[in-house]
Amino acid sequence: MRLPCRRNLQQSRGAPGWPDPDTARREVFTWITRYNTRRRHSTCGHVSPIAYENTHHAATLTLAA
Repeated sequence: MRLPCRRNLQQSRGAPGWPDPDTARREVFTWITRYNTRRRHSTCGHVSPIAYENTHHAATLTLAA
């Protein structure tokens, strides 16, 4: 995961490194949040975690009703 993170952040910023640790923390946190919610996971049947979670919650609500 470190390589895609580093590569994508460097491409989006246009230069390696950050001006300060707080900026680095914010940008890495934002990237991880987006990466982990949008990319497809084999564990979830090759759908994004958001789509998987929405399907799971819909099925759970149907069973509860």
